[in-house]
Amino acid sequence: MADPVAVWHAEHMRFASLLDFIEQQMAAFHAGQDPDYELLRDVVYYLHHYADRYHHPREDVAFERLVKRDPALSVPINRLLQEHRVLDSAGRTLLELLDDILGDVVHERTAVEAAAATYLVYYRHHLNVEEDEILPRAARLLGPADWAAVATAVPAVPDPLFGDAVAERYHELRRRLTAQAGTAPIG
Repeated sequence: MADPVAVWHAEHMRFASLLDFIEQQMAAFHAGQDPDYELLRDVVYYLHHYADRYHHPREDVAFERLVKRDPALSVPINRLLQEHRVLDSAGRTLLELLDDILGDVVHERTAVEAAAATYLVYYRHHLNVEEDEILPRAARLLGPADWAAVATAVPAVPDPLFGDAVAERYHELRRRLTAQAGTAPIG
C-alpha cells in the first residue's frame, strides 16, 4: 500500500499545477484575450468533481481522526473543513460561469474574474495550510488503522486526469499539461 501522506501530497502538487493553469488562463482573460475556455472548464470540472468528491472527503475522515489524536488541531481543522465547503461552492460558481460562457451567455468580466480569484485564493491557501501544518502531523499521528478507516470510508477511484486511464474529456488537458511540464506524462 502506498504511503497515504505521500499520495495526499502528490495530489496536492497536481492540484497546484491545475491552479497555475487557471491562473494563466485568467491572466489572458484579464488582458482582454480569450483563454481556452474549454480546457479551463475541464480543469475546474476536474477539481470540482474529483477533488471535491474523493480527495476532500478522504481528508475529512483523516481530519476527524487527527483531532481525536491531538485536540489542539480542532481549530485549524475546522477551518479546513469550512474551506472544503467554500471550495465546493466557489468551484460550482466558477464552473457555472464557464459553462455559460461556452454557451454564449455574456457575463461581466469582473464577475468571472472575482469568481476565479476567490477560487484560486481559497484553494492555494487551503493547500498551503494542509502541506505545512496538517500533513506533517498526519504522518506522525495517524497509523495504519487510521488510514484503513479513511480508505474504507471513501474508497479510492482511478484519477480521471492523472491516472493511467485518462478519461476522454481530459485527453487534451493532459496533453497540454504534459507539454507545459516538458516531461513525460504527468501522473
